[in-house]
Amino acid sequence: MSSLPESKELTVAVRSLKLNYKTSITKKPNFKEALVHLGRGEKTAITIEALKDVSFEVHRGTVLGVIGANGAGKSTLMKAIAGLLPPTEGEIELRGKVSAMLSLGVGFNPNLSGRENVILGGLAAGLSRQEIDDNFAKILDFAELHEHIEMPMRTYSAGMYGRLGFAVATTINPEILIIDEALSTGDASFKEKSAQRIDDIANQAKTLIVVSHALGTIQELCTEVIWLDHGNLIKRGNPEEIVAAYTKFLNVGDIASVMEDF
Repeated sequence: MSSLPESKELTVAVRSLKLNYKTSITKKPNFKEALVHLGRGEKTAITIEALKDVSFEVHRGTVLGVIGANGAGKSTLMKAIAGLLPPTEGEIELRGKVSAMLSLGVGFNPNLSGRENVILGGLAAGLSRQEIDDNFAKILDFAELHEHIEMPMRTYSAGMYGRLGFAVATTINPEILIIDEALSTGDASFKEKSAQRIDDIANQAKTLIVVSHALGTIQELCTEVIWLDHGNLIKRGNPEEIVAAYTKFLNVGDIASVMEDF
């Protein structure tokens, strides 16, 4: 677990957050309904409660890990904090510039070159063109994509997508950095470099929120962890305590396939 400077300065406050969305399911018709509707099922609208009254605070210098099974609400929470999904109820207070790497390739245009996507990503994050130009060499060096930066991103591998996205998100000097399932991208060397970059940012008394299924990574990087399940915040505490409770809940124990990156 990282040893980082403590601060009482609030940077993120999530208060009584509820987030619902509507979707539709197709009901399989019985024989009579199939005759009436020419074999087509009837669509029924349903409301999904993705987040249910979630509240927590994050202070400057904290690396907060977010864990939970698929469908727990982790990515929905990150999108809400990043301002991409409006709360159904409750509020989110942010104090500082936010940079978010929410998933592989989000925000990139695959038909544009890596260089053009760096510029678009920087502008979207609130940087001026001069600031992007000043940081471009750092982004390129970190992503290790010198030979590919002028090529359309549709030609990039998943690892190349992730490396460039991580480099952009972490080079623009945000006060609040959100990383959703982006730490398992790349080879062992890049993972180690990414972990060091996170430590460096946190040691500048910034705030980081990290979502990952790799519990070993969560324990190594984070100072606090929250556990979500079906939209509910189940528990919050130090990484060892929360990871132990979560693995016990899953009835898997401290095994390699859970503790390491997939």
